[in-house]
Amino acid sequence: MLSTATAPAIKICGIATPQALDAAIAARADYIGLVFFAKSPRNVSLRDAAMLGERAAGRTKVVGLFVDALDATVAEAVTAARLDVIQLHGKETPERVAKLRAQFGLPVWKALSVASREDVANAAAIAGAADLILFDAKAPKGADLPGGLGLVFDWDLLAAYRGQAPWGLAGGLSPDNVADAVRRTGTKLVDVSSGVENAPGVKDADRIRSFCFNARTASQK
Repeated sequence: MLSTATAPAIKICGIATPQALDAAIAARADYIGLVFFAKSPRNVSLRDAAMLGERAAGRTKVVGLFVDALDATVAEAVTAARLDVIQLHGKETPERVAKLRAQFGLPVWKALSVASREDVANAAAIAGAADLILFDAKAPKGADLPGGLGLVFDWDLLAAYRGQAPWGLAGGLSPDNVADAVRRTGTKLVDVSSGVENAPGVKDADRIRSFCFNARTASQK
């Protein structure tokens, strides 16, 4: 469950090393994300995912990120990393979301790419199937990755969302803009990946610490 306090829940995505995991835990991140998508510089093997999942157990929640993955791929990752949440970042339909939710008995988050009010309106179709809608910036046409590109969308577009499902915010968040994002949108979850890196896939402990602090104290500024 997401926090009901003023401060949003925090997810550090693209964790691939014990050092990055420990930095996220030390900064009191509520969730860490493991990427199971071969094209991503943050992709983790099942062996590494198992190690990270064991290290995270009881200390933070583990989210597995998938892009149009097969059932077998999801099942292997759920078991290996002891996932707490499944996050879908591809073109999965509401039916696919509901199927995975029922099959694995885990919360399912669905990322939606946003560039217009119409994109936000599309969330209504999936709100009944997903436990959380994650609004992310739309990747450029032809991009290999659906997210983690450091792109920001117009947060004012979220005023058009009328769905019943809880929602979170991703897309170009960083220590520099997360407080403003929280204040402007009222999001209950912030999700960051490239914004806390010093190179693609290489997490920076200081940026993780700053991001979590700025997100958590946004309402106090």
